[in-house]
Amino acid sequence: MFKLSLSNVLAVVAAIILLQTLFFKFTAHPDSVYIFTQLGLEPYGRIGIGVAELITAFLLVWPRTRGFGAVIGLGVISGALFFHITKLGINVNNDGGKLFGLALATFVCCLVLVFIERKQLPILNRL
Repeated sequence: MFKLSLSNVLAVVAAIILLQTLFFKFTAHPDSVYIFTQLGLEPYGRIGIGVAELITAFLLVWPRTRGFGAVIGLGVISGALFFHITKLGINVNNDGGKLFGLALATFVCCLVLVFIERKQLPILNRL
């Protein structure tokens, strides 16, 4: 049975955000192709990051691997935030900052999850 806890809620929110973007990445949606072309990563970066996000989402929803998924999620989403701030801008293709906001929400969820699940992580387990 699903237990309503902060860890579960954060993991599901982050996983849903990551999974819903995969449709655009894997179907070569024009917005996704535009973004990755601007970064010089089209098509391999788009597909590779999509695969990383898919793996991250699965790790997040499985309680035994949630901490590792959160760490990977921080890495993937940090890259997205970095490129939004440095190359793409907050408002990409007149989306009103929606993609940036979703990336920021995912980052916060993963960051809190790393703290909550720190006992799963060998390096943080000592703290």
